[in-house]
Amino acid sequence: MSPETDTLSTTFAALADPTRRAILERLAAGEASVTELAEPFAMTLPAVSKHLKVLERAGLVERRREAQWRPARLDAGPLKDVADWTERYRRYWEERFARLEAYLKKIQTEAKPHELKRPKEKGEL
Repeated sequence: MSPETDTLSTTFAALADPTRRAILERLAAGEASVTELAEPFAMTLPAVSKHLKVLERAGLVERRREAQWRPARLDAGPLKDVADWTERYRRYWEERFARLEAYLKKIQTEAKPHELKRPKEKGEL
């Protein structure tokens, strides 16, 4: 397994949990304490801290110490790696859809005009 794949696995594992994704979304607005991050959730501070540790191990969150306060902040670097990885597949699907669109246009132009009309409903003139 390449280091890139291992990093991606760790990042995807961290992103798999909706609570962690919500925490990242909140941190995109700026630094926050564990208490601030816990506000929208019905969970204890230690539970939020565990989520933060998973995000830290994945490199998605950095924490620093300011006296008693340990603010967390987003580090979006690993998200760029995910975006780069998924970009390859986006291009793949775009090419597939472009081919499908070309095929549909082709059969539409080859079809006889009466084949393209909607069948009349009962009672329609």
